[in-house]
Amino acid sequence: MSNIYHVAKNGSDANKGTADSPFLTIGAAAEAARAGDRVVVHEGEYREWVRPREGGLSNSRRIVYEAADGEKVVVKGSECIKSWENVEGTVWKVTLSNDFFGDFNPYKERIIGDWIIAPVGRYVHLGDVYLNGMSFYEAESYEAVLAGKKHFEAYDQWAKIMVPVKDTEQTKYKWFSVVNEQETVIYANFHGADPNKELVEINVRKCCFYPAISGINYITVRGFEMAQAATPWTPPTADQPGLIGPHWSRGWIIENNIIHNAKCSGISLGKEASTGHNFRTFRKDKPGYQYQLESVFTAFKIGWSKENIGSHIVRNNVIYDCGQNGIVGHLGCVFSEINSNHIYNIGIKREFLGWEIAGIKLHAPLDVQIVHNRIHDCSMAIWLDWQAQGTRVSKNLFYNNVVDFYVEVSHGPYLVDNNIFSSALINWAQGGAYVNNLFAGMMVVKKELERATPYHTAHSTDVAGFAIIYTGDDRFYRNLFVYGGKQLDALHSSMASEIGTSMYDNYPASLEEYIEEIDKKHRVTPGDHNLFNEMEQPVYIAQNAYIGEAKPYSRETDRYEMPDFNAVYKIEEMDDGVYLNITLPDDFDTFVHPPLNTASLGRVRIVDADFENPDGSPLVIDTDYFDTVVKTSVVGPIASLKPGKNRVKL
Repeated sequence: MSNIYHVAKNGSDANKGTADSPFLTIGAAAEAARAGDRVVVHEGEYREWVRPREGGLSNSRRIVYEAADGEKVVVKGSECIKSWENVEGTVWKVTLSNDFFGDFNPYKERIIGDWIIAPVGRYVHLGDVYLNGMSFYEAESYEAVLAGKKHFEAYDQWAKIMVPVKDTEQTKYKWFSVVNEQETVIYANFHGADPNKELVEINVRKCCFYPAISGINYITVRGFEMAQAATPWTPPTADQPGLIGPHWSRGWIIENNIIHNAKCSGISLGKEASTGHNFRTFRKDKPGYQYQLESVFTAFKIGWSKENIGSHIVRNNVIYDCGQNGIVGHLGCVFSEINSNHIYNIGIKREFLGWEIAGIKLHAPLDVQIVHNRIHDCSMAIWLDWQAQGTRVSKNLFYNNVVDFYVEVSHGPYLVDNNIFSSALINWAQGGAYVNNLFAGMMVVKKELERATPYHTAHSTDVAGFAIIYTGDDRFYRNLFVYGGKQLDALHSSMASEIGTSMYDNYPASLEEYIEEIDKKHRVTPGDHNLFNEMEQPVYIAQNAYIGEAKPYSRETDRYEMPDFNAVYKIEEMDDGVYLNITLPDDFDTFVHPPLNTASLGRVRIVDADFENPDGSPLVIDTDYFDTVVKTSVVGPIASLKPGKNRVKL
């Protein structure tokens, strides 16, 4: 028989956990809950790290943790501090015994690990200081705290590409700490506020809701606000704890939560430590690329399969103000759904920089479905890195990001359909299908002939082979390309980029043409694999619309072009929602087509696999951005677009 346990701020952990005799902490309820039970948490602020030791047994026998209906429940990884002493001017300090932190002191723990590249010459720590919810910036010295000037770190060119500059008043609020064997001293510049009268909090705990051990399956977490966790840097070659996450388990549902101010990652669907933990950084003997390959095979040894890992659902969450990722995951994200989340302000503080920063950053997202998310004001919005296979990115809205979509060293098949892209797309992969999207930014296409990455048998974690990235084998059908306004100069000056598909002009237009050319070269050139390295793969590009500065693939015959037309593209945030503004030519609605499907998309060359649904059934792309079923429609993600001015609430 299932039980319902209650948690309330007037309770006691010595109670029975009933409605009349509630627990005081969520952790106490987690100790009691078993498969099929519910934990109902009542209004209040809970400063604890919930570490469930038991999970459910199936989808129908899960353990559910939920905020009581209509009540605001906040779980925080921080503590409120009221013992500040004024030092000089607007700078205050607090002195805390190291016993206050227990075995985890965020002001001693550094942001360190594989693929961290900045700052150079000093370390950033996992601690933070918050004034009425606003996070401070860690300074390099006490003198810098005292100065209290607004500034950003002077990162290199790539930092300017990956992280948008937002030099706000917040950047003058700084802290600095000194940690010795007995105590931790934190200095902070409050710029006129009295920290003993305002709400001032500091990071104390690594996580808010994250099991200490793996294999805690079938848990639902819904309706909470969770914030201010000292989460560490989470590259794909390390343990990947988040503010909340399943810790290498199966079947979690994380829904209807507000998640913010994770030092690094908000929601983690990632790997655990036994499959590798920053070996490149600490051993220094092999590239991180090699250790990442090894982590895939090590994961097999501990049961990385559809039966044991992944199949999570992350939906209807609001995720913001995280330093590295809104959602992160290597290996543990497989077969999951990420839908209807609002993700923003990720990686924009610029306190640290590395190659793993994005709103959603996934490695090995096998059959992951990323649908109906709104992602804006991030560095990278979605970054799929390694083994994007069976992945679908559909009906998402992107704006005010530096890069909207980045797919790297993957072989497909992956599908990108019915999205609204307002800025750049980086394609360092192959085997993708781009269908019915609106592209208003530049596109970069690049080979990667030095890093061979795995591909899999369809809908499985079984590795079928390895391949380098030749680029191509991509499909572009029924997309709308427009000029979206002034683009980021740093990106365009560092990489060859265009609006449209003209970067594929030297690629063959069919597999037959490609094979014929390879065969010709093979007759006169010794060797084998080098022939493929030198040849561009075929591309399949048809029925796209190019307006303004957008340029088509030279061999695309069935296309719509209006080079002198100004689409006046703009995404506009209003009090009642987000609007797409776009102006289209008078005959735009005459260029219409029926839906595409598995058969019309064809098979990708390297993996020799079809574009399918995760269950292996045939795919039909017959709904638009709004889930409207279409029989024939104009190009792009919105079937209702018409000639002239369009203003569409998204």
